[in-house]
Amino acid sequence: RALADSAVAARAAAHAPYSEYRVGAALLCADGTVVVGCNVENASYGLTICAERNAVFAAVASGERRFTAVAVATEDGGSPCGACRQVLREFCPPPKDRRFQVLLVDGEGRIKARRTLAELLPDSFGPERLGKPRRRR
Repeated sequence: RALADSAVAARAAAHAPYSEYRVGAALLCADGTVVVGCNVENASYGLTICAERNAVFAAVASGERRFTAVAVATEDGGSPCGACRQVLREFCPPPKDRRFQVLLVDGEGRIKARRTLAELLPDSFGPERLGKPRRRR
């Protein structure tokens, strides 16, 4: 409940003058810290950042690397985009992705759905697929 409330509060800070689709995210770190983010749009659309990625990047910048859940608040309880799912997956590889909770929250703070990251991003791609770079001799 508190995580959902934090996401709704973060949504209020969103800068979404173009889409008017305000999003807030509250990321729960393994140590109990909650880091929030909101979407920040830009006139150069490709420079826009989603709330979920904003929260992850802020958490990483403060030294966090282990996450257990995220609440995402939108007007209608929408789900994270593919880019956000992939960024979350970077820090929640299998089997952790089966435990990582994604709460989809509407503008009134009601939890509309609970999913795991594995459900939202099946057969995911991660750093373990890259292998180790070969050294040149």
